[in-house]
Amino acid sequence: MCRVIKAESGCRFFWVLFFGQAKKSTSAVGPRTDSQTTRRDSDTKTATNKMLKLTETTNTKETPDDTLTLPYDSRQKSRQPAVTQGGIQVGVFLPRGHTLRHGAVLTNSQGFKVKIEAAPEALSTVKCDEPLLFARACYHLGNRHVALQILPGELRYLSDYVLDQMLVGLGLTVEHQTLPFEPEAGAYHGRGH
Repeated sequence: MCRVIKAESGCRFFWVLFFGQAKKSTSAVGPRTDSQTTRRDSDTKTATNKMLKLTETTNTKETPDDTLTLPYDSRQKSRQPAVTQGGIQVGVFLPRGHTLRHGAVLTNSQGFKVKIEAAPEALSTVKCDEPLLFARACYHLGNRHVALQILPGELRYLSDYVLDQMLVGLGLTVEHQTLPFEPEAGAYHGRGH
């Protein structure tokens, strides 16, 4: 079923009104000319060519060419555009499920190396010297699948008011700090379950 609407200028707009299909229309100024299409395509190719692709991790001890600072959420993404501290536009293209750790080095076929740094983030921090209370806090946060950085006598997680109140209810004190976040990789990290 097609519906025709006549615009004031006399141009017709056609919309396909069928559930599940995108609307189709013609522009009020007419169809795009070949020169406009070619220009747009060349602009896209130029922008793509400027992006440096980073496709693998390396264990090199050589000095990296640049640094890329990312928050935890971005370090979990296997494909993303980013800008290094040196201002270079890069595209990260890694195997799915790969989390970038602080200090990892990405490279490409040309040998360009970029070091990953964990960005400072708003974290909730809990310090506890009582082993049982510390274990209870870890249990309750882990039971909610919270990304958790565990240090001797200290827990860190991305700030969350509800989680903070839960730990206060257990008798712990929650502080808020802005620090790099490097949570546990998990028991199945690298094994694929």
